[in-house]
Amino acid sequence: MNKSIREAFRDSLSILPGYLVLGMGFGVLLKAKGFNTLFAALMSVFIYAGSMQFVGIDLLSNGANLITAFLMTIMVNIRHLFYGIGMLERYQKIKKHQIYDVFALTDETFSIVSANKDKDDDYYFCLSLFNHIYWVSGSIIGSVLGDIIPFNYQGIDFSMTALFMVILISQWEKSDNRLSIILSLIITVLSLVIFGSESFLIVSMILIVLMLYILKIRGNKDA
Repeated sequence: MNKSIREAFRDSLSILPGYLVLGMGFGVLLKAKGFNTLFAALMSVFIYAGSMQFVGIDLLSNGANLITAFLMTIMVNIRHLFYGIGMLERYQKIKKHQIYDVFALTDETFSIVSANKDKDDDYYFCLSLFNHIYWVSGSIIGSVLGDIIPFNYQGIDFSMTALFMVILISQWEKSDNRLSIILSLIITVLSLVIFGSESFLIVSMILIVLMLYILKIRGNKDA
């Protein structure tokens, strides 16, 4: 157990700066829209969906209806379904705190877990918990600072995009086979050009999943 905690904490440190800064950005923006620190903390504890929380700020402040919020949530978070499928075999073997591990499988946690195979249940739990704590802490700090320090909010909402780019670069550097990354980028760009910015996300994700499935089948046949 102690070894798993140490390893999980060590691996989570790469996420700590990003989650603190992004969480602070979320807290600051939420405070600017008139929501208090408790609300920021509760959103980060129970929703814990970085990009969707940023989108949620506009939905809440503009009084969006339930249907709009539902569809927007699906579009923003549908990627969780796709990469979650890749973790089914591994997470099915978890005997303890499985529900929390699934709930806390964010993009950044997934990037670490997928690169660290054959870890025990305690490692997955502690890694997820540490990252969750970083995000909640950042949200609370940002909300508190939003009360006492004047901020220029322009550009803060780009922070999630910047983090995704860092993850992509990290995956590129660690990957031995970059074909799937290259094809995913090509599919995304073509989907954006053909279907436009309003509709490309779901189409590109579906095509990427099909591409990964085909590559997996071909890989199994070659093996």
